[in-house]
Amino acid sequence: MATILMDLPSAWDALDGVPLPRGYRVEITDGKIIMTPQGEQQWRVILRTAPQIEQQLAGHGDILSDVMIDFPSSQFGYAPDLAIIAPGSERNSRGRFEWHSLEAVIEVVSMSTRDNDFDKKLRMYAECAIPLYVIVDPSDNTCTIHSNPTRTGVYVDQEQIAFGEDLLLPLEGRGIVVKTDGFPRSGG
Repeated sequence: MATILMDLPSAWDALDGVPLPRGYRVEITDGKIIMTPQGEQQWRVILRTAPQIEQQLAGHGDILSDVMIDFPSSQFGYAPDLAIIAPGSERNSRGRFEWHSLEAVIEVVSMSTRDNDFDKKLRMYAECAIPLYVIVDPSDNTCTIHSNPTRTGVYVDQEQIAFGEDLLLPLEGRGIVVKTDGFPRSGG
């Protein structure tokens, strides 16, 4: 995958130097700064998923959690729960990766982020041609894998698996398998 650094104005520029509260996620949607507390279920999914992915990447790419990514619109700034960065990707002059460096994004739904994860992020990630967008939903114990994005903001293919099944992430030239049996289930 070739990396082209666009170095466009970033939604994150508005937050440069601003102290942000610990334990909160900060994202920018439609030009609005949104802060939500990170929930225990979200944290547990990230904690169980990231090491599995990192081990299987084996130096061919990277995985980040809650790290600012620059998107092509100054109205949107997301810090995905988990982002798989393509091998050979470079940071821009701000020290951040840009959307075209992403091979996959994994978001863990909470009640406060549900609409954003299933609507606005789904559309933005597809428009940006991010190959895989996975929504992990502890409220119904499922993972939904969205693939084959279109520039019109739609993923052509969707596959849903239940917690306990293997989550398959077909990356360019390799595949990642995430065991979901340890994910926290609704009600616990």
